[in-house]
Amino acid sequence: MTEPIDLGVFEDATTVRVSLLRRHALIGGTTDSGKSGVLNVVLGNLAACSDVVLWGIDLKGGMELRPWAPCLARLATTPDEATQLLADAVAVLDARANAAGHDNTRTWKPTTRAPALVIVIDEYAELADTSPTAVSHTESVARRGRAVAVDLLAATQRPTQKAMGGGALRSQMSVRVCLRVRERRDVDLILDKGMLGAGWHAHTLDAPGKFYLLADDHNHPRRARAYLVTDDDVRTTAARYADQRPELDALSQAAIGHEAPQVEVKTVPDLEQALSAAPDEGLTVPELMHLTGMRRTWIYNQLQALATAGRARQVSRGHWRA
Repeated sequence: MTEPIDLGVFEDATTVRVSLLRRHALIGGTTDSGKSGVLNVVLGNLAACSDVVLWGIDLKGGMELRPWAPCLARLATTPDEATQLLADAVAVLDARANAAGHDNTRTWKPTTRAPALVIVIDEYAELADTSPTAVSHTESVARRGRAVAVDLLAATQRPTQKAMGGGALRSQMSVRVCLRVRERRDVDLILDKGMLGAGWHAHTLDAPGKFYLLADDHNHPRRARAYLVTDDDVRTTAARYADQRPELDALSQAAIGHEAPQVEVKTVPDLEQALSAAPDEGLTVPELMHLTGMRRTWIYNQLQALATAGRARQVSRGHWRA
């Protein structure tokens, strides 16, 4: 997740590379412009990453994202499911931000044990039409999710003002892929105000998969074309990585009520019990803080004392267990 991914090639045959870590992304284009193809290229790359958990929202009955289901930890196909999924995403970012504040860290560094969370939303306009509550959660993630590695990847065939939101969502999208659009004004809706006049003529793109990319290091209009990912490629890739997908860290799982060690810590013996209940990879100090409500300094000092007494150990950098 920390490395750029290859989307395709520019007209001069140089590779289109873009980083998605701590960046929200928007893919927009009209029917048959190749939106699903670009989405599949991105998902194919992310499915191979062992430090990212993928959640999906597809309100067209899962038609677009279901082939990727083996690699998706969650897939919402109804407005109610989408609303709950996004509410859980907000809970995850709140828990991570709270732990980072207590631990005096500014960003969440993705690892296989503490992966990033990417929420893929196919046809965002449908979500905007059917669930205002879900949209408010999405905007919250857009505003606050990047530092704690909770990122959005939204795609739409209908880049209307309503679908793009009142600015809160669109302004946070630092990676924008604009495929062919139906009307010239749609260029400014997907990319940004004034982009059409600056030469980003996405309405002239003449083949599926051709796009303009606006992102870091890609701020001049250059036409590109995405790699072609066939349905067979999707099935093969999803099957290849299905059993290698990571799980959310214990802190994030606890935030959404999933199974995680839950021990009320008030004394040193209780702390030992919590450490004994930890998974094999152990628990971090922020996770213990979140699960127990104890202060960081107390937990850290007791861990050091238990380690000196041989009753606790650091199984890896920052992770402890009995």
